[in-house]
Amino acid sequence: MTSFVAWFTSSIVYGTVIMYGALGETLTQKSGQLNLGVPGMVYLGAFAGFAGGFMYEKTAASTNEFLLVLIPLLCGFGGGALGGLLYSLMTVVLKANQNVTGLALTFLGVGIGTFGGIYVLADAGFLSFATARETAALFNMNINAYIEAGVFGEMFLSYGFMVYAAIILAIVMFIIMRRTRVGLNLRAVGESPATADAAGINVNRYKIVASTIGGGICGLGGMVYVIMYGHGGWTTTNSIEALGWLAVALVIFSTWKPLNAIWGSYLFAFLFWFSNYFPTVTGIVLPTYAPYLLQMLPYAVTTIMIVLFNFRKKKENQPPAALGLSYFREER
Repeated sequence: MTSFVAWFTSSIVYGTVIMYGALGETLTQKSGQLNLGVPGMVYLGAFAGFAGGFMYEKTAASTNEFLLVLIPLLCGFGGGALGGLLYSLMTVVLKANQNVTGLALTFLGVGIGTFGGIYVLADAGFLSFATARETAALFNMNINAYIEAGVFGEMFLSYGFMVYAAIILAIVMFIIMRRTRVGLNLRAVGESPATADAAGINVNRYKIVASTIGGGICGLGGMVYVIMYGHGGWTTTNSIEALGWLAVALVIFSTWKPLNAIWGSYLFAFLFWFSNYFPTVTGIVLPTYAPYLLQMLPYAVTTIMIVLFNFRKKKENQPPAALGLSYFREER
């Protein structure tokens, strides 16, 4: 039972990182922008969030708990938003190819994060590892620390506030997209930008704002990975990048619906850690090559779901009609 609880709790935190990335990309894609630079924006947010908290801890004579939380949040969101803004300027204003620009952003974000991380670590006097301990302690503070709730508490209350904030964000995004004029306009831009333009909607503005805010949300995912899952530690490995690709896969798996991203992200994380915890929980010893095959489960499930959705051919399960297509107003 203890091993299963550990599997469950690890999946919740890990899934939260994926959820932030998927929610950010969902918002972007709803505007018709196919941004494959999610791994880069997650990496930028991870480094910026870590650097903000770490440098504040290092330079402040006396740290303030509010600032220990606020600075990483703003830096993480700002790092990802900067990547989203750069992407939108390239694709919306300069009409660059969205696929190529997104892939370039991935390499750029990982490169900037790695390069900046090396200098932060060198400045800190470490060769490969540094930790924002106070920041991590606040972000990982959980309800179960104050409530004796047994196994139930370990499984559902042993998380920092960013876990619950991700669920709230998904619900808010659903309400905005389905119940507000802004959400209606956003979906109209993604489905038919020419029609939206004719109706008086500023297509470029919606695309740029959605891509920028979406990038910022992706950046929060990276910040959560380093501060919460990594307990405030920064390493020079590229393991963060893989989470960005899982987030892109989750957008498709969730059929561009924010609420589906909630359970989908936890399922992805549960499957991702299957190879690590399954032998301990069941007592079954897996072959040495099995973990590498089992880590493909989230992607395999996504592929199967895509095939099933295409067979059913339901409109609500399809991507925005203008996804990935540049809008040229003179061709309206």
